[in-house]
Amino acid sequence: MKRVRNQGKASAAVDLLSLAECVEKFSGKNIVVLGDFVADAFQFGDIARVSREAPVLILKHRETQVVPGGGANAANNFATLGARVISVTAVGDDAAGRRLVDIFRAKKVDVSGILRVKGWTTPTKTRFLAGWAHTVGHQVLRVDYEPTTRLSESSRTWLQTALAAKLRKADALAISDYGFGVASPEEVRRATSKLHRPIPVALDARYRLTDYKRSGITSATPNEAELEALHHTAIGKNAAELERCGKKTREEMKLGSLLVTRGRDGMALYQAGQGVVHIPVHGSDQAVDVTGAGDTVLAAYTLGLAAGASPLEAAHIANIAGGLVVMKRGTATVSQEELLEEIRQTASGAAS
Repeated sequence: MKRVRNQGKASAAVDLLSLAECVEKFSGKNIVVLGDFVADAFQFGDIARVSREAPVLILKHRETQVVPGGGANAANNFATLGARVISVTAVGDDAAGRRLVDIFRAKKVDVSGILRVKGWTTPTKTRFLAGWAHTVGHQVLRVDYEPTTRLSESSRTWLQTALAAKLRKADALAISDYGFGVASPEEVRRATSKLHRPIPVALDARYRLTDYKRSGITSATPNEAELEALHHTAIGKNAAELERCGKKTREEMKLGSLLVTRGRDGMALYQAGQGVVHIPVHGSDQAVDVTGAGDTVLAAYTLGLAAGASPLEAAHIANIAGGLVVMKRGTATVSQEELLEEIRQTASGAAS
């Protein structure tokens, strides 16, 4: 088989056809997703005129779309990639929460682990997109709705019980912590300590990555900006600083692997006892929309590990999936079929 090598400080060689075989094994994998489910709302409008009241556009409303965001987008990506998704989360007893549950129920995703909490607000990001007739709308405003109270102790106990039950048949656990309080290091620690067999436990945490050390996490997928915030530094083109921050984070958290996403600069993979591997961006470096790309990476990387791929192979799968999703507008997903086709086409091109 043709082997394609990307240049980095360590070997990044992978067998592309073996990646396809791994992706084929995604079907039927039981993945528990714990985290903050967010509703991503898109308000599309045609530009009517400039307001007389203030220098702002008046939009004639055309369409509203509500799709899974945050941890819900990760769960949606897992499902689209062929996994059996088991969600453990809380949403408000509001329109956004009902919409998310309805979306997953229609996809035949297990929603028995989704707790509807009265008086709590489902985190919602509402984006307003303006455009002329027959043109692509551009985002002009975003309004966020967030919970104003913490989840009650009874709600947390319910989630902890649900998580323990759902993990009994899980092939992997993915944690998507957007800071809204559904996931916590303490609860993850209690759950992973009761696992009867080792499984991949992957983390995507927006604000408190290292708080999860000693929580049973085996891998994490931060982006470069999150790594910079964690270490109070700027990385940019400084490869030495990138390597220092990534190595320090992996060692502090005692992770099997740390995959740092870097936008147009690709990815950097850290593993115990090995040098950093730099993986160039797959496809075009001119992304159409990066909204939710990190959720796609979390899903593809976790599924790769659950299907028996090495961290390097899983990173390449996630890199290809991320390259596909950023070419779509809005909060999007990549299907198992799309991913397989892209891998096979890349393998065919490399062999010719």
